[in-house]
Order: sequence, then C-alpha cells, then structure tokens
Amino acid sequence: MKIIPVGEPAPAPRDVSHYLRPGLIQLPALPPLSVYVHLPWCLRKCPYCDFNSHEAKGDVPEQRYLDAVFADLDAALPLVWGRTVHTVFIGGGTPSLFSPAAIDSLVAGLRARLKLEPGCEVTLEANPGTFEKERFRSYRDAGVTRLSIGVQSFDDTHLKALGRVHDRAQAIAAAEEAALAFETFNLDLMYALPGQDLAGLERDLTQTLALLPPHLSVYHLTLEPNTVFAKYPPVVPDEDMAYAMLDRITEMTSASGLDRYEVSAYAKPGHACRHNLNYWEFGDYLGLGAGAHGKLSFPHRVVRQVRYRDPKLYMDNALAGRAIAQEEEVGRKQLPFEFMLNALRLRGGFPLANFFERTGLPLSAIEPQVAEGERKGLLAREDGWLRPTDRGFDFLSDLQELFLAA
Repeated sequence: MKIIPVGEPAPAPRDVSHYLRPGLIQLPALPPLSVYVHLPWCLRKCPYCDFNSHEAKGDVPEQRYLDAVFADLDAALPLVWGRTVHTVFIGGGTPSLFSPAAIDSLVAGLRARLKLEPGCEVTLEANPGTFEKERFRSYRDAGVTRLSIGVQSFDDTHLKALGRVHDRAQAIAAAEEAALAFETFNLDLMYALPGQDLAGLERDLTQTLALLPPHLSVYHLTLEPNTVFAKYPPVVPDEDMAYAMLDRITEMTSASGLDRYEVSAYAKPGHACRHNLNYWEFGDYLGLGAGAHGKLSFPHRVVRQVRYRDPKLYMDNALAGRAIAQEEEVGRKQLPFEFMLNALRLRGGFPLANFFERTGLPLSAIEPQVAEGERKGLLAREDGWLRPTDRGFDFLSDLQELFLAA
C-alpha cells in the first residue's frame, strides 16, 4: 500500500485510465455500489473506541467539512461514473452532532452528484446523548430512511463505565422516538461489559426487545489497541461467561422474531441492513470523509482507498483535490481471503457463483480450502450455495483462517 507521510503533499488524483488498464483478473460485471460518509466528531471519546473519532472542541465546522466531502466526491466521480448507488451510510464519530440542515445539505449533495436508486437506504448513526425529538424527525425529512442508535446498554452503571454521555432514560426516549419517526431503525448493544453478569445481560436485552427494534446489532466488548481500555484494562467477564451471554442473546432474539442473519446482526424479515449486506457480499463502497475506507472494482482490478485520517488534514487535502492518503490494488492472491473473510459472516452463506462474479477468479482457487472446511464440519455446500455450519459459525475465526492460504 502506498502511504503518504504526514506533511508531504498528496499526489494528484490518477486519471481513470490508470484503473481501466489491463490486469490479471477479469470481472464479468461490477458489483453493487454503496457510499459511506464519515463525520468524525463526537461529544466525548469513549474509552473502548478505536474508530476515527475526535472530541468536538467548540462548534463543529459543518460547512467547511461538507465542502471538503463534496470536493472529495467530485474528484472521485470519474471512478464511479454511471453506476447506481444502492445504499448510503453516514457514520462517525457522532453524525447526529451535525444539524438537520447540514444532513439535508449532505444528502441533497449526494443526490445531485450520484445516481441513487429509488428507495435508496440512507442510514444515519445517532447517539442518545444528542437526542432531540424534532431533530430525529428533521433527519427523516432530510432524506434519512434508517437510524442506527448507539445505545450500548440500558444500565446506568455500565454506561458510565463505557464513558457514554447518555443515560438509560435518554436511550429509551431516543429509541421510542426513532420508532415513531422511521419505518426501520437499529439499536446497537454491547455485552461482556465490566462487571456484567448473565442476569445483567438479560435485563439489558429484555429492555432492548421491549422497544421492538426491527434490527439489533450486538457486539462483544473488545479491548482494542490504542484505546484507554487497552492502557487501563477493566475487569470483564471471562470467555466462558461471554459465550454463555452470546447463547442467551441468540435465544432471546430468536424468541422475539429477530433472525441472526450475520455474526453480530439480528433483524426482523425485511429489515436487514442493506448497506452492511453489501460489505459482507464483497460489494463496492466509495468512502468519503476523514479516515474513510473504500473498495472499488474495475474490469481488471479491485482497489482499496483510505482518506486522510485527521479532520483538518482531510479538509485541507480534499479541498485541494487530493483526499486519498493510501491506495492499493488488492493482489490476486489476497482476493480469496478478502472475499471469504466477509462472506462467511453471513449465516445463510452465499451463492458460489458470487465468488467468481466479485473476484474474477475460478472456484478452483478456493476448492481445497472449501473441501477442508467441509471435512472439519465448518462448511456446508448445497444447491450451489456455501454456508458456515453451526460449528463454523461458532468458530468463525478458525473457518476464515482456512482461506489465508488460498
């Protein structure tokens, strides 16, 4: 991957012909395209968070940042010209720190420059700590179709330990308003929290399910490098307790009509997150904003891009037409693992034909690993589909590692 050192001017964007030159793969067609926009500011950096988020000190520079995002998009348009955008995801940070007027301008600017399909899913991440009743409805009026609320817990003790800026009452109010303002929404919940036991997890989940979310994302708290929790690790439940919690989550969500369609995602019929599905199905996504990652396919190659991470550096470079800090072409040998790393997260698996369609490689490139997965009881192949077995889903990392050598 080519990395531009801090302080060194970024190179001018490459002409589109650079991406269209002959290569070692041949894609039969380009995959679906999504757009991800990163809004990097938050009220306070949580001690577990390793995302590219920055505490807002004073007012967020909404207009300058939007100008930078649009300049970034304008420079990238030749790479996606004519392609339909199926989903948009506005993430962070805390995107709901941006005013409804700014979100309206952002969505309108995307629509003016890109071909968004009718009924395009437009998701906005929101924090209960920035919740205002009319604010959520104004986001809907701005074109947001789906809200994703970072609740994490309904226990005030756990919320304080996680450094969250909201409390239980605000979380409940935000979820209730989302249900009124949007036809679909998501709640984020975490488990294996400091001091949490199985009974505490059940209380959290009972409150969550009482709010009738059409979609629920549940994440195991992990102590990521370069976070406060990594430097000052809290005492968290052991591995056996974490597995027991996950089993209970699966039981309770299933009983409430939520299907576990991905490792961390549960949804009622028709409410799966289409944007995240595109990630897992190895679709394309144009990443805009500070630190945003993107994956774009061309007839003979797959390219990954990363924008400048620091918000000021991103704005300065994007406004100069040079938002990309890193870029690499995914090597032919890396494509099988990258595809399987994503696709195997799906409980229902994927059509084997998708492997060729998204990588340009024959199925023979992964046949030995698929056979090994079947032999170990981690994979099942039926009617042209490949899916993880119950055992494969429980030991997903072991299953994914089989394809490192593909």
